[in-house]
Amino acid sequence: MNKLSEIDKKTAAKGSGIETLWQFIKFTVVSLGTTIVQVTTLAVLYNIPPVKSLSTTAFHWFVFHYPVIEGERCGLALFIASNTANIIAQIFSFFVNKEKTFNSAASTKIVLPIYMLFTVGLICFSAWLNPVIFTLMVNQFSLGSGLALTIATAFCSGMQFLLYFPVSKILFRKKKVEE
Repeated sequence: MNKLSEIDKKTAAKGSGIETLWQFIKFTVVSLGTTIVQVTTLAVLYNIPPVKSLSTTAFHWFVFHYPVIEGERCGLALFIASNTANIIAQIFSFFVNKEKTFNSAASTKIVLPIYMLFTVGLICFSAWLNPVIFTLMVNQFSLGSGLALTIATAFCSGMQFLLYFPVSKILFRKKKVEE
């Protein structure tokens, strides 16, 4: 038996409050990993030449506004890279949290579509909010695009973190039965 399973059993025996606290700690660690996956993927995707070349193309559709700011990372490239990175990070997060954080036996066929609908909603919100923060950081605080992009992405990731825990706690409540 591994150390994580031992701690899981001990915290479960102490009551639901302690078990939830332990799950929150594990969720925080996974979320930090998810943020690293997202920021790294964003940097890699943005710097792929076909994507980077789209940084001079403004993207405005519905509530999504990714302007072109001279000499900065932005436009359609930012929309594509940031949202693709977010999706990849959330797929990583789903499977790690389901298996390791919540030890859930919930049917992936059932909870994954629900999780994805919630994720699409959050990604749309983040897709709207990210360029707002990015533009603010560049225009009002004169930050470079790399730092502004990192701050905007980290902020949106933090917001998602606060919303995903309760949703995950509900979706992944079916515990694995020990063999």
